[in-house]
Amino acid sequence: MMKAIVRRTLFLLLLLSISIYSQQSVRVTYKFTSNGNDVDMPKLILEYSSASNIAHYTNAQGEEFYIDYNSAKTYQTFLLRDKSRITTVEELANYPVPEVTDETSIINGYNCRKAKVVIRSNNIEIWYTVDGEFKGTPSVNIGPNLGLVLKIVRNGNFEIVAEKIEVDVIGKGGLSLPPDWGEILDMPGYKEKVTENNFMTVRIFTDEKINFGDTIVNPEPGKDDITYRYSKGTVILKKIKLPENMQGHTVFAELTERSGGDAYDRTGSLFVITGSGKSYLNAFVNGLNELENYENSQGKSYRGFTLTDEFTPPIELMRFITPFGIRHYNSQVTVKGIKWEDSVTYKQDVTDIVTAINGEVWFGVFIGCYDKGGHRISLKLKYHPEDPNAEQKKIWLKPLINTVNIMEASGQEYATIFGTDTLKVKVFVPDGIKNLKLRVISTGHGGWEHGDEFNKKMNEIFVDGDLIHKFIPWRDDCGMYRKYNPASGNFPNGISSSDYSRSGWCPGSTSVPVDIPLGDLKPGEHTFSIFIPMGKPEGNSFSAWNVSAVLTGKME
Repeated sequence: MMKAIVRRTLFLLLLLSISIYSQQSVRVTYKFTSNGNDVDMPKLILEYSSASNIAHYTNAQGEEFYIDYNSAKTYQTFLLRDKSRITTVEELANYPVPEVTDETSIINGYNCRKAKVVIRSNNIEIWYTVDGEFKGTPSVNIGPNLGLVLKIVRNGNFEIVAEKIEVDVIGKGGLSLPPDWGEILDMPGYKEKVTENNFMTVRIFTDEKINFGDTIVNPEPGKDDITYRYSKGTVILKKIKLPENMQGHTVFAELTERSGGDAYDRTGSLFVITGSGKSYLNAFVNGLNELENYENSQGKSYRGFTLTDEFTPPIELMRFITPFGIRHYNSQVTVKGIKWEDSVTYKQDVTDIVTAINGEVWFGVFIGCYDKGGHRISLKLKYHPEDPNAEQKKIWLKPLINTVNIMEASGQEYATIFGTDTLKVKVFVPDGIKNLKLRVISTGHGGWEHGDEFNKKMNEIFVDGDLIHKFIPWRDDCGMYRKYNPASGNFPNGISSSDYSRSGWCPGSTSVPVDIPLGDLKPGEHTFSIFIPMGKPEGNSFSAWNVSAVLTGKME
């Protein structure tokens, strides 16, 4: 009797063994949880075939991952929008080796052991099984050599866990690798191309010269995608058609600059000109007299500073200050412990303005230099998707003020008006505009001890005579940009000129806009005023303030 029972038991174990080890393939469906709650992410499906000894899965972004146990390599591959393929390859031996523990558990009926590993300061728990001799992991760098990974726990709160396991669902031929891997890249190059594929880049200027004193012959005005040079070479301009209905995106402007010979910190401005009315477009072609006059209390004219019924000032997207001679002077100046940067890239979020502009627009860049070598710049806009299903709300936008003397080389006045007057502008707000906001960029200039470049000055903003906001534009982090400033002077006290704090700017940085919420300002005409207690001239030295202000709101 006992012998019969033993024989039956051995026979059942043999059948079970044959059942387990004859399974040729597995398909595992994983879900994602955070703090015990399901995460709204597509399920991940991993497949493995013993016939080909290959595991494969695709992530939510469409990247494919292969683990080829025959060659002991992993392949991460992606098909770009232009249908070209890119791939990065890694040896299994180069992945972190987990430490196997004595802890066990059962997941979906499979006996599992626990391993652990630390990856970039993240504590990872790995639960894997060797039942059926299946292999694979839902993250190629986490335990690819252990067996079949059924659960990954990161820092105790984020989990990738198998919720469904299907066996022998893949054909006898198994899985196969793609016939062509396309362009083989290292991991940084691969990641860069995958990321760039996920957002839209609009390239506007590429390695364009901005300088002073060239003989300039422009094409016929008004052409698309042609770079025009104005104001003796200190301004470049191009007409671009922007993508429309992009409110579901975050937009960054990236402007890269290097010196072509100019050694000094110069005011730079990235601006756009919209509409068909009177604007700087006329002045660039026909001269300063095309700009509207603004007279101060003493009868002095300042041209092109404010919105009028006839004239629209440029919309400033970004104010930047060039560093002292980046790249051109790198080899001429040596400072112990500092390696000079080759260029500087100014990057700023311009979502609120750019997504309000549709269709054709003129992009311009101004650098106030007086050097024939000047500067070289490149400019692009990057549209990063946030919510593709976002409601396409209409944005109302009105530029009010821009005192940056963009046509400085043509004789446009510096903004010294704040020394005698409060700058005022009238604007009509139509019905149905909500959540109004004033975006202000303000920087003080006057580069001597008592000049406004080096002294804190309160900026006060008024609407219809009421003070609504006041602030002091000031930057005390300029020392962070020393590596961009090879031609900056070094003083006996151990401080470099580029290190000194300034009125809203540093050499080699942008100036941060100030957003002032206005609520639901009533429809009708309103007067906006800006007061700055600007310092008085000393000899031939004087101060000036570059201020731009744009009013935005949501249309019902």
